[in-house]
Amino acid sequence: MSQPLSTALLLRRHPERAMADRAAAIAVLDEARVCHVGFVEDGRPWVIPTTYGRDGDLLYLHGAAVGRLMRTLTSGLDVCVTVTLLDGLVLARSAFAHSMNYRSVLVAGTAVEVVDVDAKLHALRCIVDHVLPGRWDEVRPPSSQELDATSVLMLPLDNISAKVRSGAPVDSKSDRALTLWAGDIPLRQVIGDPRPDGAVCESLPLPRSVVGLLE
Repeated sequence: MSQPLSTALLLRRHPERAMADRAAAIAVLDEARVCHVGFVEDGRPWVIPTTYGRDGDLLYLHGAAVGRLMRTLTSGLDVCVTVTLLDGLVLARSAFAHSMNYRSVLVAGTAVEVVDVDAKLHALRCIVDHVLPGRWDEVRPPSSQELDATSVLMLPLDNISAKVRSGAPVDSKSDRALTLWAGDIPLRQVIGDPRPDGAVCESLPLPRSVVGLLE
């Protein structure tokens, strides 16, 4: 049986949209490719988009060692990480009842810097392979200079909250009597044709990771 989600992050707005178990929330983390990291520096809030990776109950973030995100979070400040998958537009008969169908996850906690070289390389592998499974083994690994210029953070998935909305608009009974079109429009991402770099030899076949994505 799947584990329930943490009760540390209670949903106050539309609690009926809460995902019932941890596995559903983890599935959203695994499907999304970009997260937004929120934190406070010198009393001012910041939200920065970035890629990430997951290994079990750990979430990995990375960035330039001299950047605001890594420079701040390595000091041990609290962080809030969110991801959202947009599944559709919900068009109601009233402006008030318009919405979107979505799946979203919020993770809160304190990010810890990964300093061990082997652990850092493992985290970076998780991030690269999250963007495209299998890609890490197809490319040159980071050099010592590149590792020094990159900071990696580890965030335990202890406090996690997830919400989902699906289906038709929820109009009031009086609005449903209006002769106005209402419904939902599904949205999805589409994978396009790969476009090789101009310096790539034309005889080179597509790497296995790209073939797997296309399939």
